[in-house]
Amino acid sequence: MAKKPKAKTGIVAENRKARHNYSIIDTIEAGMVLTGTEVKSLRLGRSTIAESYAAEEGGELWLINSYVPEYLQANRNNHEPKRRRKLLVHRAQLNRLASAVNRDGMTIVPLKIFFTDRGMAKIEIAVAKGKNAPDKREAEKQKDWNRQKERLLKDNR
Repeated sequence: MAKKPKAKTGIVAENRKARHNYSIIDTIEAGMVLTGTEVKSLRLGRSTIAESYAAEEGGELWLINSYVPEYLQANRNNHEPKRRRKLLVHRAQLNRLASAVNRDGMTIVPLKIFFTDRGMAKIEIAVAKGKNAPDKREAEKQKDWNRQKERLLKDNR
């Protein structure tokens, strides 16, 4: 029996500014409800999630303001590039996310969109608390100090 070739895996879109602008508290992997043209467009790797966020509405989790460009080879039934996309999470996870947002004033931020070994599109979302300017400066100082420490330890060996 011939083996099936593995589907392309890897990160399709990444929110690089998220770790700079937010303190990440917890991460969750969620599925996405997509149309066929969205999946094909995602595989081309031109989507962005830098300005998007997730919100709970009506007992469901939605990804808002993410950009997946139209798939140019599809002549009909193309998707809206900025449409809201439903995220698939367990009920307990949804309740935990919603309570963190309502109670603690946190935000649900997407970190990356990727494809699994089985070819399923997934999104990694995080419960995060926004950083203000002094927090960002302090984090930058800590990062620089850790780099210098590593260099010093490496040179002393």
